[in-house]
Amino acid sequence: MQISSRFTLAVHICICIDTFKDEYKVTSDFLSGSTNVNPVIVRKILGQLKSAGLVEIARGSGGASVAKPLREITFLDIYKAVECLDKGELFHFHENPNKKCPVGRNIHSVLDDKLVRVQTAMENELSSITLEDIKNDLNQKL
Repeated sequence: MQISSRFTLAVHICICIDTFKDEYKVTSDFLSGSTNVNPVIVRKILGQLKSAGLVEIARGSGGASVAKPLREITFLDIYKAVECLDKGELFHFHENPNKKCPVGRNIHSVLDDKLVRVQTAMENELSSITLEDIKNDLNQKL
């Protein structure tokens, strides 16, 4: 299992917006320069973050801003904004296990609760980390 790069890009984008908000107009082209990712991809992620209420975007070349204090934005918020989860579920169960097979007939019922536990643990950990934590760590490196 691998979370797509959209998650780390979204974190990078939010931190970049906050870091440079007072010095530059933070546009998708500007963010593309920092992330080294095509501006079209940056705009898509910005759109997802905007839809989730995490960033605000001024039309035209107005630039982007973080919509709330960094301490109020968790990794879980970003994850939910940019990762495509089917019905909010991390794991997608294969659809047609063979009902004639004893494993196929029962695998769903024995895995479901364990998969929920794994997802809950991951979400709890993601919700414990804020963008402010990342910004503080970054400031120690600068």
